[in-house]
Parts: sequence; structure tokens; C-alpha cells
Amino acid sequence: MSMHSGIEWTETTWNPVTGCSKISPGCGHCYAERMAMRLQAMGLGKYRRGFDVAVHEAALEEPLRWRQPRLVFVNSMSDLFHSSVPARFIEAVFAVMNRANQHTFQVLTKRPDRVRLLEGRIRWTPNIWLGVSIESDRWLGRQAMLARSGARTRFLSLEPLLGPLPGLDLRGIDWVIVGGESGPGARPIQAEWVREIRDGCVRDNVPFFFKQWGGVFKKRAGRMLDGRTWDQMPAVVAN
Repeated sequence: MSMHSGIEWTETTWNPVTGCSKISPGCGHCYAERMAMRLQAMGLGKYRRGFDVAVHEAALEEPLRWRQPRLVFVNSMSDLFHSSVPARFIEAVFAVMNRANQHTFQVLTKRPDRVRLLEGRIRWTPNIWLGVSIESDRWLGRQAMLARSGARTRFLSLEPLLGPLPGLDLRGIDWVIVGGESGPGARPIQAEWVREIRDGCVRDNVPFFFKQWGGVFKKRAGRMLDGRTWDQMPAVVAN
């Protein structure tokens, strides 16, 4: 079953994979892990293993049944390129996305090294976007690997932003999302970090999306930056 998403930069989530493991500091307070444990406690079968990685064959063909075009965040509760996801299953996910070309799929990963390993086995149709998560300057190498992928639309999710990104290079990037961490133990974001990224996007004509300031009470903090919201998106390419 698809879910109408509360994530500001998408419309629907599709989770043929659930579960993940921490790989860098941005994972420290993972919202998906907290949600998976709640869903396990509620008895949802898809989460009977909690946040352990699991693939769900029954969910594979869901997008083929959706008639109206949607913007779809793929695996909001996992990372498609996690090492525990079999390559054949990743190929199957891509085959569905290739066929369901009325939709635009947003694939986000912290593991672009595995994307590179599988490039010869997957097909990047124009309706599949690829993004990497970067939380601090230390992890900018993910962007370099993203730039070498076959995806036609490439984006950066700088969330949770845990430090400034003075080394950020926007060449070959089609979209930038920025957000502060939210929930228990949220680490603070600084306005100057966000402004520096926003100003770079404006200078280089890259769509900029500011998701939230975050914090323990994220709704109270809001998502206004210098008196306005920033909801820019890349163009959806027709297949």
C-alpha cells in the first residue's frame, strides 16, 4: 500500500524495502528507525523484524496500479542500496520504475558506492531521480560518486545539516534540499549554514528547497528562511 506522505518534497512513499543500519553521524537520530519500532509494536507485519533490513516482494508492483502520475519517494523507511538488499531485488525495483513511467521516482541513498557497482545492471529512465544524503563537509565524497551515476536528475539532501558545507560543488546538481534535524535529541542547525547553501543555489540557478529548521518542536520552528518559504523543484521530465 502506498502512503500519502507528510514529507514536504514528495507526494507518495513506496517501501518495497524496510529497515536500515547506521553508516554516518546523520543517522544518529533516524526517524525511520523510531517509526519502524512503533509500527512493530502496533503489530504491522511489514515491520515484524523491526528495523532489520527486509525486502517485500508483494509491494513491488504497487506503482503499476496507480493511474494518476505521482512524485514517489522510494524507500522512505530504508536505503535501496543497502548491502543487505540483494542485487536482483534492486534490479526488480528498477524494472518497475522503468515500466511505471507515468510517475517520477525519487531514490535517496547514503551508499552511492553501491550504485556505482550496479550501474551495468540497472536502467536510468528519465523518471528516476537519484539523490545522496550529506550531513557535513566530511561526506562530500558522496556527491562526487553521484556525479558519476547514470541518473538524468541528481539531487542532494543536506539533512540533517550538522555543519557548514564550504566545499559544496553544485556542478551537475539539479536540486538541493536542506533541513535541520527534528525529534528527541535533535542537533541544532545554524542559519548561516543554510544561507550559504541557498545563496550558492541562487547563484548557480539550482532549485532550492528548505524543508525545516527542525528541533524538538519542529512545527513551532517552522520552515521560513529570511521571510519566505523555499519550495523550488526540478522540472519533471516527460517520458
